[in-house]
Amino acid sequence: MLTSEEVASIFQQTGAMLLGHFKLTSGRHSDSYFQCAQVLQHPEHTARLCRELAIRFAAESISVVIGPATGGIIVAYETARALGVRGIFAEREDGVMSLRRGFAIEPGERVLVVEDVITTGGSVREVIDLARRQGGTVVGAGLLVDRSGGKVDLGVKREALLVTEAVSYDPAQCPLCRQGIPAVKPGSRDI
Repeated sequence: MLTSEEVASIFQQTGAMLLGHFKLTSGRHSDSYFQCAQVLQHPEHTARLCRELAIRFAAESISVVIGPATGGIIVAYETARALGVRGIFAEREDGVMSLRRGFAIEPGERVLVVEDVITTGGSVREVIDLARRQGGTVVGAGLLVDRSGGKVDLGVKREALLVTEAVSYDPAQCPLCRQGIPAVKPGSRDI
């Protein structure tokens, strides 16, 4: 098994742990950000991390692995490959997580939901709900990074390779905004 120290080392080596002023997907602001794309561009690191997620859920008889677009696409694919099952992704359509591109979850299929990083867990919860609406049995959530310090309740078994408690702020209360430090939206051309 990979230790959290080994996982942190991979993130540090690849420049995936950033410091600054960031607008998170959740709408909150933070002084740190995990740019998982920096890790996921390296197939050897991606395979190792996702194989670890697969090991942690190997006893669950998983039929399909699903992640939210865009951060969970590669993680879903590579974890599914390690498990020898299908890997699909959900994406927003009119603001709602949906299955598109002919993807489907059959009633009774055992589903593992994966994501690169969570802060509030909102996208993962939406994918869990989507899988259940399709008739799937969600057996767990596998995360590369849990920025909530393990506090977010996803309602299913969860495994995170790295658990950290990142500070995040409501934009109206953000001390970085008050200092006039420009906020960057990760995933934009700036990062």
